Amino acid sequence: MNNEYLLRAKEVIPDAKTLIVLASKRARALAYGARPLVRCKEDNHLDIALLEIAEGKLEAVFGDAPEEDILQQLEAARKNASAGGEPGKKGI
Repeated sequence: MNNEYLLRAKEVIPDAKTLIVLASKRARALAYGARPLVRCKEDNHLDIALLEIAEGKLEAVFGDAPEEDILQQLEAARKNASAGGEPGKKGI
């Protein structure tokens, strides 16, 4: 891992957890064939992801749905599954 890219990415996204999640998800996408948004001298997917973040090509976007909505969806899926649910539909 290129420490220069990491330091530059930390300036853009100072929260370590957010940076880790964003960089790892992007590195996985690159590994599965996504095209890089920047030219990078490194072949490491994580380095490419960190450079993309550092150059402002990626940003972390959070949904507006509160956590309670997710819990309500899980509970509805459990009830649907226990009641037999609709054929062809999967619960969460």
